[in-house]
Amino acid sequence: MCSIVRLVVQVKLLSTPEQAAALEATLRAANKAADLVSRIAFQRRCFRNFDLRKHTYEQVKAVFGLGAQAAQHVIKKVCDAYRTLHANLAAGNLGAPVSVRRVKAENKPISFRPGAAQPYDDRCLSWQHTDRTVSIWTTAGRLRGIAFTGSARQLALLVKHRKGESDLVWREGMWFLHATVGVPDVPVTVPDGFVGVDLGIANLATTSEGVRHSGKGLNAVRHRHRELRRRLQAKRTKSAKRLLKRRRRKEARFAANINHSIAKQIVTEAERAGRGIALEDLRGIRDRVRLRKPQRVTLHAWSFHQLGAFVAYKAARAGVAVIHVDAAYTSQQCSRCGHVDRSNRPDQETFTCTSCGFAEHADVNAARNIASRGAAGWAVSHAA
Repeated sequence: MCSIVRLVVQVKLLSTPEQAAALEATLRAANKAADLVSRIAFQRRCFRNFDLRKHTYEQVKAVFGLGAQAAQHVIKKVCDAYRTLHANLAAGNLGAPVSVRRVKAENKPISFRPGAAQPYDDRCLSWQHTDRTVSIWTTAGRLRGIAFTGSARQLALLVKHRKGESDLVWREGMWFLHATVGVPDVPVTVPDGFVGVDLGIANLATTSEGVRHSGKGLNAVRHRHRELRRRLQAKRTKSAKRLLKRRRRKEARFAANINHSIAKQIVTEAERAGRGIALEDLRGIRDRVRLRKPQRVTLHAWSFHQLGAFVAYKAARAGVAVIHVDAAYTSQQCSRCGHVDRSNRPDQETFTCTSCGFAEHADVNAARNIASRGAAGWAVSHAA
């Protein structure tokens, strides 16, 4: 039986000024209500949806004019936010127990931006795919006939596979709906070996087949954007602030496009060869790695998680097996004889084994180690 791959489809609402004003008022009311619910949850240490509803449901409806379903979604949104916070605290993602960041997160209630996204279910939002319009609940009443648009592929997914909630999102003066779709994935075929993928900064991805996807262009774009932001922030003029606002998401869109392209190439090659894909488990790497100050910006701008997520979901849709392996010492281990030594890697690009003399590009050697670990991990997890 096939499992379901959950994706998010974004469509743009073509709202009139009156409709946009009603949507904005609804979003502001919902997030003010979420702030109130969050304070009550924090004061009472009550984070379960059912329990928190007893303390806040009637108040949210009466004070902020929200309907029954909207009020329940506000409470659920707050509970989900605290669940995520507690999971991050437990995983150590917010630092050590005495770190400033962790103490700050633990000692104040979560707050919500006025324009933060608001979830809708099918009772509050209905889709008319033939007319390509939606009907949505607002504090000003039900708005009908709001036109929407999107790419042909997104609209086809929406019609065929939409399932679950949709989020109303405001961004840079535009309104969007992020709809959840559940796409049946292709059954995973038994892989004939694995393609190892080494993720990095100089080379965004290097495969065990020797294909290197350079990060030179992306790093140059990031450096250019960083310098432009620095100069514009120093000016402090209205025109500089307008330009900053216009450009603030451009770099992220550029990086996401590159990651999509790389992920597609990796999955296509693995599918053609009948192989699986082995990726490094890089969780917590930013806390483990110690770099000089000029290098820290590059490390923290490294979107390795996004690239890994793109590879994983594209592989699921193609029926390609994906396995995550321990990344420890993959860059120092010889892929031929297994000898591990820091001296094996004298610089960023070079790998020369001090035991057997094997020489290879350092990232290709690491990718081959990842591929070997992927094959071993798969054999263990799928042993009869």
